[in-house]
Amino acid sequence: MASIELPHIAAAARPRAPGLFARLARHLAKNPSALIGVSIYLVFVLVAALAGSIAPYDPIEILFTEDGQLAASLPPSAAHLLGTTNLGRDVFSQLVLGARPSLFVGLTAAVAVATIGSAVGLVAGYLGGWVDRALMRLADLVLGLPFLPFVIVLVALIGPSLQNIVLTVAILLWPNAARVIRSQVLTLSQRQFIEAARVTGAGEWRIMLVHIAPNIVPLAFLYGSIAVGWAILTQASLSFLGFGATDTISWGTMLQDAYASQALDREQFSWFVPPGICLVLVVLAGFLISRGYEELLFPKLGEG
Repeated sequence: MASIELPHIAAAARPRAPGLFARLARHLAKNPSALIGVSIYLVFVLVAALAGSIAPYDPIEILFTEDGQLAASLPPSAAHLLGTTNLGRDVFSQLVLGARPSLFVGLTAAVAVATIGSAVGLVAGYLGGWVDRALMRLADLVLGLPFLPFVIVLVALIGPSLQNIVLTVAILLWPNAARVIRSQVLTLSQRQFIEAARVTGAGEWRIMLVHIAPNIVPLAFLYGSIAVGWAILTQASLSFLGFGATDTISWGTMLQDAYASQALDREQFSWFVPPGICLVLVVLAGFLISRGYEELLFPKLGEG
């Protein structure tokens, strides 16, 4: 029997990704919390991109004063905006260039978490059956693992590189995104535009990738933004505990060096307070974005 073309139904089944991105942009412009969170991320990304031009010194260079003395533990000045470490290294240069590995870990892990979580949630929610049960039991297993101890053990086994830290964070954080996205997919699969796509002869994988996937982009974006702060905080924690990459200057290594050098006892606040503030800001940015997009993703929360 020849298939019947239904143009009006086919049009209804087309993906709505442009509309979703437009809604995200409009909501961002109207919501102060989300706007502040995104602005914080953009500032750090800009600093990391221009770090080579902003930092006045090499972050690991040992500096000396004009009379040949080691420039150790100098207070903030015009030459050294945040002073120097006990080994004569410029703190401001370390802070600026430390944004690069921190943001690399944060943004890469965010993409990995959003991608894995979206793929697992999409497949589990739409296919259902044994596939759904197997993937959700795997998610439950991963959620049962203690986060930081497991990261420490895994990084110690496979090596303390930035790529391995991203891998461990992605392994442990994807289940949260997958479970929520699965619930969204279960709802979307019952909508009329999905039924319309089936009537027009669209295959299961086409429905998943073309008609459902664009509609879970906001949730993937939300969990990705939260994962940025978690990944950066995890990388800083590993560096502080001595499990980070030893050849990389990051905010975590700055805090570890300051702690080991007893900077707090010497009241060198300009050494350890700035990287601490940066870590707080990136975590806060993820929280603000998640709070700001609650109204967009879950509009019924604002009713009543």
